[in-house]
Amino acid sequence: MTIVKTNEIDLAYDSFGDEADEAILLIAGLGTQMIRWTVPFCEELAARGYRVIRFDNRDSGLSTHFRQFTPPDFGALAATLIAGQRPDVPYTLGDMAADVVGLLDALAIDKAHLVGRSLGGMIAQIVAAEYPERAMSLTSIMSSTGNPTLPQAAPGIMAMMMRPAPDPTSDEAGFVAHSLAFARRIASDGNSFDEEAYSLLILEEIRRAYDPGGFGRQIAAIAVTADRRSRLATISAPTLVIHGTNDPLVPAACGEDTAASIPNADFMLIDGMGHDLPPALYGTVIDAVDRTARRASTH
Repeated sequence: MTIVKTNEIDLAYDSFGDEADEAILLIAGLGTQMIRWTVPFCEELAARGYRVIRFDNRDSGLSTHFRQFTPPDFGALAATLIAGQRPDVPYTLGDMAADVVGLLDALAIDKAHLVGRSLGGMIAQIVAAEYPERAMSLTSIMSSTGNPTLPQAAPGIMAMMMRPAPDPTSDEAGFVAHSLAFARRIASDGNSFDEEAYSLLILEEIRRAYDPGGFGRQIAAIAVTADRRSRLATISAPTLVIHGTNDPLVPAACGEDTAASIPNADFMLIDGMGHDLPPALYGTVIDAVDRTARRASTH
């Protein structure tokens, strides 16, 4: 793991494969760390002939946290948005997209294949739209467009996600149980949920960095970014949109809307996939990312 400075913050990253190969940049989801892109996934993708880079978004993992800003009051945030006003937030998805470009600059990478999941898909979309010269291809996974007419999360899912977790510094077992319950609720059908592996991942994350405020600040960044469809219509990079039929957090219609908003995008709907990326789907997703990246070579 290495730290680089960009946009007046630190970003933590690591890399797999030959540095001379085309780069694939993996962008993590809401409140999660780069290690959600697991080592086996990264190594298998690098074996296709890429330099694979994963990093911690701002306010997560070992990158800079914005603890000087109080986590947002979501009721007040929603009321301000409903009133047609722009809330004051520490940063936006545009700032997080600028971090991606800053990381590429710091690594002397002119352009890369962008792969983002959930929140990371939104960030990747913005980079491809606003910094087209930096995006060789785009793969947006389990993400959305900000279209306000799209269906929302399944009943109870948002409440479950927003419910305060036990403090792992005093109740590690309680925190793990809380996190496992939500992970199991959004997990893919047809793939056995590996409770032991997921528990180890949760423990690794909290031992790397624990900051529940970062989750709230990232949600606020999503909230103020709103509908991105007009920006997505300008994307020219070869694009793949991947979504699961059984995603209870970001329904499949959101993936369909993303693909419909980006010119010539391919849409891949994976039967039984939820809002996660289990090992059973690594090969399927890696094959699809590789095909999309190779489309860029003839684009």
